Amino acid sequence: MTQLIALMIHAADPAAARAWYQNAFPDAVHVQTVPGLETLHLGGVQLEFVPADDKVASGAAGTVPYWEVPDCTSVLAWLQSQGAVLYRGPMAIENGRVMCQVRDPWGNCIGIRGAQRPA
Repeated sequence: MTQLIALMIHAADPAAARAWYQNAFPDAVHVQTVPGLETLHLGGVQLEFVPADDKVASGAAGTVPYWEVPDCTSVLAWLQSQGAVLYRGPMAIENGRVMCQVRDPWGNCIGIRGAQRPA
């Protein structure tokens, strides 16, 4: 069976991006795979932080990785406290769950989906 194993995140400063994601997602584990390549393992996916360039810039360009979280409300608040900016949502989806998108400091979108804590 095929499965997603890696996601490249383009940023002007890959080391700073890796550090930001590692702080924003405390379960992420920094792994040195290839010298000079900044990587984290998170939820079975390897996040690879690479320099943005003329062919692939950082920012919202149509592909958004979504992470399943137990409490969308608290994870959204945590990401915003780390410097993420709400981009879209939160919006209701199936079974009382919500989803939203935030932008990291390089403009890349991160999606989260999960339960919504009652107000």
